[in-house]
Amino acid sequence: MLKKFKEYFQKIASNGNQRRQRVLAIENHIVQVGTTGYYVSQALITDVPEMLAIERAVYAGQTPWDENAFKTELRRQSGRFYIVMRHEDRLLAFCGCVFDDRRQDAHITNIAVHPDVQGQGLGRFMMEVMIKRARKLHYQTVTLEVRASNTIAQQLYQHLGFEKTGIKKRYYFGDHEDAVDMTYRLAADEND
Repeated sequence: MLKKFKEYFQKIASNGNQRRQRVLAIENHIVQVGTTGYYVSQALITDVPEMLAIERAVYAGQTPWDENAFKTELRRQSGRFYIVMRHEDRLLAFCGCVFDDRRQDAHITNIAVHPDVQGQGLGRFMMEVMIKRARKLHYQTVTLEVRASNTIAQQLYQHLGFEKTGIKKRYYFGDHEDAVDMTYRLAADEND
């Protein structure tokens, strides 16, 4: 009896993992954002130098995440989903998310858009990709932290449906700026 239960449980777990892998897979493709076509693909280790360059451009020469942090995230296969957006072979934006089956939460770990193309819809596009994936997995929430001073990003997130749910004091490494916790709640009927 115990053996049959274990086999049944393993089958269910295996089916769940296969489904999540399908949802978190992305085929390289071109998307139209505004009037420009962008090449969207899964982030690879070879993209890390360009991702760091975007961080330096966004954060006044700083890199909140170092090379090892990005590489560690990209090497983790289970529950990680990182995408990059390119135009004319130039990496212009990236977004990463951890999909946690246990908590039923998709947590945006990192999102950055090069200053040359900010305000053109790339951030919105990537956030919508993550929200759609969370919805397909029947998750309850999508969460993130954003710098208290980054009011433009906060406005975008609120426009998408995120709510401010708390403050993390002195959250960011280096300057110890506060972070605003934000949560997007996926309604039960949205998941069906």
